[in-house]
Order: sequence, then C-alpha cells, then structure tokens
Amino acid sequence: MKLSRELGNIGHELGMKHKHLRFGKGFRVSIGNARAQAAEMVIPPGDCEGGPDNRHRGADQWLFVVSGSGVAIVNGKRHPLQRGSLVLIEKGDRHEIRNTGHTLLKTVNVYVPPAYRSDGEELPRGRK
Repeated sequence: MKLSRELGNIGHELGMKHKHLRFGKGFRVSIGNARAQAAEMVIPPGDCEGGPDNRHRGADQWLFVVSGSGVAIVNGKRHPLQRGSLVLIEKGDRHEIRNTGHTLLKTVNVYVPPAYRSDGEELPRGRK
C-alpha cells in the first residue's frame, strides 16, 4: 500500500497529463508528449477520413472505437469496426476509416511517435 501511494505521489509531482475527451466534430489532437500522442476522431454517417493514399510514414496508429460502426480499409483489405474494436495501423500502411453506420463513429487514436502538430497538421516524417 505504501509503495502504491508513493508511486501515485510521484505521478502527481511530475504533473501527469490528463484530458477529458469531448468528441466534437472531426479530428482533434487531445494530449501527447515527445514519444506519443492521442487524438479524437468523429466521423458522421456515410463519411470517411483518409483514403487510398493516406499513410503515416513515421508513426504507428492505434485506433479504438468508442461508439458507432464502420470499416477500416488497410492496404486494400476491409476490417469491420464496432464499439470496442482495436486496430493497429502500422507506419506506412495505406488506410481509410469509413462510417457505414447510422450514428457518429467516435474513435480514440494513439500515434507512436506523434504524427500531428497540436493544430492537427501532419508532422513530417521523423519530426516532433
């Protein structure tokens, strides 16, 4: 118990980052550091993000579906998405995320290393 308390205090003393996700419109970088970042993405029914030429040359993308349904097309192969789905899109994979459902598709995306600036613009490969 004492060790647990001490570790908790260390995290607090170091100023642990945290964020309450609101899932507004579109894509938004939520939180990150020099090694990784998280972003929220909301796709309306019938819409999509990415495309056949979309890829992250310098980062892996972990996509977790919070709500909704759709399909991830990764390197030409279709993967169904539903609440609770977790997909690893490795750096260099061409990908598109489509909302095939009737409600908003809400996802949390983790990029390792960071792939975007805080304003949502993609970083050049190997840059912070």
